[in-house]
Amino acid sequence: MRDALRGWGGVTAMAVVCALVALVALCLPLTTATTATQSTTATRTAQTMAEEDCEAPEKQTLSPSSADGDTIRAIKNREGEKRKLIVGVDQNSYRWGYRNPNSGKTAELEGFDIDLVHRIAEDILGDPDAVQFKAIPTDQRIPAIQDGRVDMVVRTMTINCARIADVAFSAPYFKTGQQVLAPKSSPVKGYDDTLADRKICTAAGSTAYSTLEADQKAGELPAGTDISTTVPNQLDCLVRLQLGEVDAVVTDGALAASQAAQDPTVQLKGDAFTAEYYGVAMKKDADDLVRRVNQILVDYRKDTANGWQASYDQWLSATLGKDAKKSEPPAPQYLRTT
Repeated sequence: MRDALRGWGGVTAMAVVCALVALVALCLPLTTATTATQSTTATRTAQTMAEEDCEAPEKQTLSPSSADGDTIRAIKNREGEKRKLIVGVDQNSYRWGYRNPNSGKTAELEGFDIDLVHRIAEDILGDPDAVQFKAIPTDQRIPAIQDGRVDMVVRTMTINCARIADVAFSAPYFKTGQQVLAPKSSPVKGYDDTLADRKICTAAGSTAYSTLEADQKAGELPAGTDISTTVPNQLDCLVRLQLGEVDAVVTDGALAASQAAQDPTVQLKGDAFTAEYYGVAMKKDADDLVRRVNQILVDYRKDTANGWQASYDQWLSATLGKDAKKSEPPAPQYLRTT
């Protein structure tokens, strides 16, 4: 190139050099963008591989312990009115996390999940009412934990492989499965071909939506089924169903049963078509808090007077049946070591 430039005029040579510099400058953003794309692809690939390698996510938790660690000490060191456990919950799930308008002027939160929150607060802070509840939409549960807006989420949150890549879970505290909810007069019979050409509502960020999406791609759900309707909170699906904007709702059977209790014109259709487990979600590095919650759950299950069974009897037996065996979580296994 140097020899070729000797035979050209100075202006021409300068123009060529400038052109080459400009070309290099133009290529730099492309190279940077390509690198960023490769990095993003690598991250997604790693996450996909982690999900594929994941087995029994409900067992991927730490062994119980009553010891205080950095996370628990930080909670205990909050002063004055701020000395509370900050918990993300639902306020629209009847008998789970529900703001009862008939409970008085304060319309206090109540339900199965709320009972568990009070038990955790009592164990850690010595006061069952030392709780700051934060109502969060379904798709904000994980961001709320990662951003430090809450210490934990107790909100009918299913433990699955995708989520354990982002947050830490306790051992399971409830067993359920996805189920179809539709008007009693509907021809929909369950999770089958009767959903063809029907519009289904799910909560954004829910396991219900991810299951429908995966099943449709695999051909296990009719291609004509419209799953595009998603809402921030599960109860919004019931409203859409009541307004005739959708034909059916897919959600956890435990939640669907509570919605059916709110509206006698709808009912569960067919059996549950998945097996899922609810867990308490916390930050990935909050090991001491995870271990403490697991110890609380062990004690909660053993407490026959004011524990898990008593809460089930009060809130869920009317919709799920007096026999709680099908809802009881399996014996916990603590396979996570780090």
